[in-house]
Amino acid sequence: MAGQVTERPARASAPEYQGALGSLSVNASLPEVLARGVRELRAAEEAGDRREAARCGLAVAEACRRLGRIEEADRAWKASYRAARSAGHEGAMAWALWSGGTLARQRGALRLAYRLLGLAAEAGERGGDIVVRGYSLAGLAETGRIQGDYEAVGRLHEQLLAEARRRGEARHTVWALEGIAQMHRNTGSYDKALALFEEAAETASRAEDRRGWAWALRGIADVVSVRDGDVERALSLLSRAEEACKEIRLASALAYNHKMRGNVLYRAGRYEQARELYAQALAEFREMEEPRGTALSRLGLVKAEARLGHDAAHTAAELTDLRTTLDRIGLRPARDMVDKAAAELGVGPLPDHHGDGPGEAGPVLPAVGAEALRKADVEGLR
Repeated sequence: MAGQVTERPARASAPEYQGALGSLSVNASLPEVLARGVRELRAAEEAGDRREAARCGLAVAEACRRLGRIEEADRAWKASYRAARSAGHEGAMAWALWSGGTLARQRGALRLAYRLLGLAAEAGERGGDIVVRGYSLAGLAETGRIQGDYEAVGRLHEQLLAEARRRGEARHTVWALEGIAQMHRNTGSYDKALALFEEAAETASRAEDRRGWAWALRGIADVVSVRDGDVERALSLLSRAEEACKEIRLASALAYNHKMRGNVLYRAGRYEQARELYAQALAEFREMEEPRGTALSRLGLVKAEARLGHDAAHTAAELTDLRTTLDRIGLRPARDMVDKAAAELGVGPLPDHHGDGPGEAGPVLPAVGAEALRKADVEGLR
């Protein structure tokens, strides 16, 4: 297997849990993290310890984000940043900006995500915190990846993987393996994708990283479904991943798990079951205000309903609206999926209101994204 791990990785850690929360495991239940974070935040504020307030506020922000409590997460990261700034601590400011940038990507505000993550990387460098700088560069790479500009971010993923291995950072090793695997999967290199997802799952398991393990199983399930048509193995893998998501209360990961289960069932021609899973995932994504997951679940639901006899005109209208939504967010791969769905369902080509029809070339990343990625310097992590 390419790039196979030969040494046992260190146990995965959660550097976003700091100060009084620094002893928390990466696998800690998110409601537990939130409850403790709120208690410690209040204590720090009462003691007038602004740096500790920033640290505890970061944990609150991340727990809220992962639980899908978006407005609370937004307030928390901003409060953490203000506390860090008033304490004059660049590292804590960088962590708050990283949290805000990650939340912005989750909400589909990709230009803001690039800006905040770029600022986080710069603040981390000024503050001498190479961990938050690494996390921020990874966030930039992931934002570019979901926009489909693999040329811009492929090398950065590889560099971050090499650096994570050098430093023995299991969690980042798993993240990078999964990102590279996803790019191979999306470009049809299924064998490479499967090997990398399996390596990520093994690495996460040995490092006791339940979150990374659950995401890796989802990737394996996707590949064995699309490459091999192995429905039962894929569903079994997703069931195991779902248990981990529920255990830690990973709302977004659980919703993506349900959407992937819908994909597996749809590919198998089990359209009624697929429709139920897509509808469930759609409700979950809407509740947490996650536009990317919402759009992808809507796409699956439209396809399943079309297979079950929905009117062709209605299907075409839904797909056209979805393409507009994905254009607005800036997700070119998902937009292309809509055009492929229209052709597959016999309702294409869709009307084009932007002069950028299927297959049209053009810049993928916004200017702020291209600039932030240009400045990404992995050497600065050494």
